[in-house]
Amino acid sequence: MAFRVALTFDAEHPDRRSSPGVQERILELLDRLDVRATFFVQGRWAEAYPETARRISAGGHLVGNHSHYHARMPHLSDDGLAFDLRTAEEAIVDATGVDPKPWFRGPFGAGADDPRVLAAVAAAGYRHVGWTAEGYDFEPDPPVEELERLTVDGVMQRPDDAIVLLHTWPYRTEQALPAIVGRLRESGAALVGVDELATITSLPAPEVHGAAHEQAE
Repeated sequence: MAFRVALTFDAEHPDRRSSPGVQERILELLDRLDVRATFFVQGRWAEAYPETARRISAGGHLVGNHSHYHARMPHLSDDGLAFDLRTAEEAIVDATGVDPKPWFRGPFGAGADDPRVLAAVAAAGYRHVGWTAEGYDFEPDPPVEELERLTVDGVMQRPDDAIVLLHTWPYRTEQALPAIVGRLRESGAALVGVDELATITSLPAPEVHGAAHEQAE
């Protein structure tokens, strides 16, 4: 039976060394594989890579807001939350030409269950989108096959629609993506944007702890 999977990519400054051109090659792969994905774009990243950001929207992918400074949202004041969301939105619109509302993902998933953060997100016109499966692609050492296995197994463990968390900068993501897409399609998955999921809600996301996924920039 067919089911739907949204491949989502956090487009952000890397927290580890990344091979040049990975983010552009991921876009090329998605085009070649005929996959419409969702990109949660960090405002500062969009300012640094406006041409790549523009390619995201030009390729038909869904664009969301991933904050401006990539700070953990609960650490910001009320004014700071509003400023960060607004500044990111302006940078994303300038770079991509599209409005990222209503899709938002907080860095590290932090604040997904915080009423104050969610109220600020809603006041800015957004809804928080978490994830239900990930392969921890930001970890540099495990083999690519492990990333593929964890991602696909995480999807298959769900009885309904799934949202996969990936990132635009790890070289392992680029290497694993064709196999992930192939295995999901062989299992009957339709790969869609999060706006095509029937039951999308403010999904809680597990916060990623530890220095391995701390934003370095």
